[in-house]
Amino acid sequence: MPVVSGARVLIETRATVVSAGTERMIVEFGKGSLLSKVRQQPEKVRQVLDKARTDGIAVTLEAVQSKLAEPMALGYCQAGVVIERGSSRVPFAPGTRVVSNGTHAEYVSVPHTLVARIPDGVPFDVAAFTPLAAIGLQGVRLAAPTLGETVVVYGLGLIGLLTVQLLRANGCRVIGIDTSTQRLKLGERFGATTLNAQETDVVSAVLAMTESVGADAVLLTLATASDEPAHFAAQMSRKRGRLVLVGVTGLNLKRDDFYRKELSFAVSCSYGPGRYDPSFEDQGQDYPLPFVRWTEQRNFDAVLQLMSDGTLDPRPLISHRYAFEDANAAYELLTSGEPSLGIVLDYTGNDGRAIVPADRVRDLASEFGATGSTNVAPPASGAFSAGVIGAGGFGTRILIPALKAAGGRLRAVAATQGTSAAIAGRKHGFERSVSDVEMIFADPEIDTVVVLTRHDSHGSLALRGLKAGKHVFVEKPLALSLEELDAIESVARAGRTILTVGFNRRFAPLAVALRQELARRTGPVAVVMTVNAGAIPRDHWTQNVESGGGRIVGEACHFLDLARALVGRPIAAIDVVAARDAAGRPLDDIAHLSLRFTDGSTAVIHYLANGSAAFPKERIEAFADGRIWQIDNWRRLRAWGGGRTLGGAFSKQAKGHGEELRAFASAVRTGGAPPIPYDELFEVSRWAIRAAVAARLADGS
Repeated sequence: MPVVSGARVLIETRATVVSAGTERMIVEFGKGSLLSKVRQQPEKVRQVLDKARTDGIAVTLEAVQSKLAEPMALGYCQAGVVIERGSSRVPFAPGTRVVSNGTHAEYVSVPHTLVARIPDGVPFDVAAFTPLAAIGLQGVRLAAPTLGETVVVYGLGLIGLLTVQLLRANGCRVIGIDTSTQRLKLGERFGATTLNAQETDVVSAVLAMTESVGADAVLLTLATASDEPAHFAAQMSRKRGRLVLVGVTGLNLKRDDFYRKELSFAVSCSYGPGRYDPSFEDQGQDYPLPFVRWTEQRNFDAVLQLMSDGTLDPRPLISHRYAFEDANAAYELLTSGEPSLGIVLDYTGNDGRAIVPADRVRDLASEFGATGSTNVAPPASGAFSAGVIGAGGFGTRILIPALKAAGGRLRAVAATQGTSAAIAGRKHGFERSVSDVEMIFADPEIDTVVVLTRHDSHGSLALRGLKAGKHVFVEKPLALSLEELDAIESVARAGRTILTVGFNRRFAPLAVALRQELARRTGPVAVVMTVNAGAIPRDHWTQNVESGGGRIVGEACHFLDLARALVGRPIAAIDVVAARDAAGRPLDDIAHLSLRFTDGSTAVIHYLANGSAAFPKERIEAFADGRIWQIDNWRRLRAWGGGRTLGGAFSKQAKGHGEELRAFASAVRTGGAPPIPYDELFEVSRWAIRAAVAARLADGS
């Protein structure tokens, strides 16, 4: 069962609705062959080819297979009862009947900005249609119809039929177009004049019905790859008419269609303003009503009010009902070709029972025993029984397999959403999956905590692990503030447990070889690192100073640590020059970091997010004593000068993840020194935070 905190609520489900168009498309895509997936996503092919050229075929194949194997939770139309809230500031108390965009699940955790209160008298199965209706409502808002206008709804699926009702409530004359007799009859029941696209020239018919003027607006609420609907929609529109794409259709638009009539065209984004905005959806930060009248949440409220007064009635759209336990049968129906419309899943077993700790634990060991699967055997004595916190893509694809290969006992994996922990637990052979992080710290059989969460939680989780007397491995960065670092260092140095950060590149075989070469130098070394980091959207959590720390703290710290390891001397100073956008704001992912070391050596890190993915991601060069060494994207090490040759190549990238975790496991078992000396670990972490602050200063100093 999910755990809630902050701006989220935990909802016990009573009913969900299967979104026929979206979910059928996802299920059919999932069942398709690799070739069919390639054909449906040609834009991904170039990315794969670029990665294969730079990183190697083996690494690329592993990444693609891992991505395609990731399960996806289906559904976004859910109604139920709030049973927990993250804080008292969340405006939905336990016991409140609500609707949300939660998935098909008995319990869902949802930000409160994606939740709306169900009015008295509206049953759960009706309320569950709210997100679908809100999608139609947002399309209507973009079309901006006025009383008496003629609006065409092209496609009478669930969203289309709900949109017909919304337009009729708005005082519009509605013309509905579809090919299904059943759906056309429902359109007529809701007050639309209907046209069968298989039997009628829909363009001529609409023009005839509007005395050759054309429709004031056309809403495309269908799902097709054909370009015809958009072409027909333009032809049936009046001069200066409005077209709004609510569903999916081919968009090879004809300029002449739009030019002669001066048509406007808009694409509607789901439920409305706030959709895909992390600050709104993940952090629960609402938009002020005077400035954004209709957010996705307020669209939910509007739909529910229409249901309450009887203006909007989804009940005629319900074609099938299944108990949640029979959901497989519902999806077999969905993909069978048999006619269906609104498929409702009932959760009649959910009755508001009290939550107990056992709800947030899953015993996977017994499941493995039942299926014949095996887990890594616990060590006979000593330690390294791991509790992993976080089950994201990078952790499950790279770090957890490396942890398993290092011989760790995989005791438990934790993730607050629960589902990802269960998936990771089954895939990698953990004994338990849990959604309550407290269980990791309280479990006496866990002596090692592995933190793979978002950056803003690293410091607090590492500190808690150390205070609980457990060894701690933290994927970089260690912390986002100097205050957190001070607290962690104080506990780490005073205790007997081992702390390590995921600065894996210093453990990479090629880095170790280069470090051995540089250890023999007689003069200063100059290191040049070019990091083709790749662009990440500005609204991604890693770019946020509070949640991700920015890319210097969150990722460029890798290269600060690598430079420190290669030079083998403390950092004396760092200068940072960051690019600026058109508004003069600093861009810490287009930055140059100049390091000076106590022995006179230097390093320059070019951390750049504005390059091409076709170019290798990382190149490390070192200049000393008349020689030059180069690590090319962690696949090859070359050297020039000095009368000696040095070569080495790997068929795939070797970045040191496995080597670091093996060193950490050995230190935990034997009580040896930390794999990264604390002096270096805290030094690098502090300089990374200082460099990030410098990049954000107006003058870049």
